[in-house]
Amino acid sequence: MRRHTIALSALIALAALSTALTPAGPALAATRLGECPTGALCLWERSGFGGARQLYELSGTDIESCIPLRAGTTAQSLANRTGRPVTTYQSAECQETGEFETYPGSGTWSPQSPYRVRAFKIWES
Repeated sequence: MRRHTIALSALIALAALSTALTPAGPALAATRLGECPTGALCLWERSGFGGARQLYELSGTDIESCIPLRAGTTAQSLANRTGRPVTTYQSAECQETGEFETYPGSGTWSPQSPYRVRAFKIWES
């Protein structure tokens, strides 16, 4: 009986702690991670979602085409909320000879890219 009491107490404490850590739910987490609307790809010039943000929506972006960032800009953090996979590239031409990484579209926040992002592709699925 004592073992069950200890386990129950631990569960109650864990539930109280998780409630205290997330009082505002998903909205608070998104604010800390970087603001990016649903259906968009957001890229920030500095790590930790800092600096200028570039926002790309599906309605204005060719699917499965190489999209270079604006001339003279790079990104070091990103959020993919497009609902589709996105591949970022170190190369401005989306060449796979440099670094590249694919991020799922289900709501992925990356505070630090392993390289400076210069282009991306949004995939159909």
